[in-house]
Amino acid sequence: MKRLLFAAAALGWIPTLLVVGGARAIGVPAFAARPAPVKVTRLYTGADGKTHVEEFEVPLKAQGRGTELSEAVSVKDLQFRRTNQDYNLDWHPAPRRQYVVTLSGESEIELDGGKKIRLGPGHILLAEDTTGQGHMSRAVGSEDRISLFITLADGAKTPR
Repeated sequence: MKRLLFAAAALGWIPTLLVVGGARAIGVPAFAARPAPVKVTRLYTGADGKTHVEEFEVPLKAQGRGTELSEAVSVKDLQFRRTNQDYNLDWHPAPRRQYVVTLSGESEIELDGGKKIRLGPGHILLAEDTTGQGHMSRAVGSEDRISLFITLADGAKTPR
């Protein structure tokens, strides 16, 4: 009887150990980590003439050999930009439809009503609020911000 109870107790722990240990005993993780999504913060002008914000994920398709790609986006040009701690722009709309990708440093965008959006390394902003009140932009932190401005071609569609 003792053997039977011992065997039942031991066998009861096996599924728990497989889940907790990531099923490494059989070479397969129990919970596969989902790759980090590519997220974009989009600024756009609403019917009220004010800038609004939404976030979306860029759909990626597996290409093999560890690569995933989005649909191509038609672009017009690219600029490199450095801003220092003096960077502070009052209300303004985006000058054109463009991606702004922060490489290093930080800045902040403020919308009507006081909502603030922090732009740090790796952040992708899609500025499409080209009319209306716009937004404010300012430096945050103690280091310069390096970013890319990628102007979209006329009629370019963003992958969504």
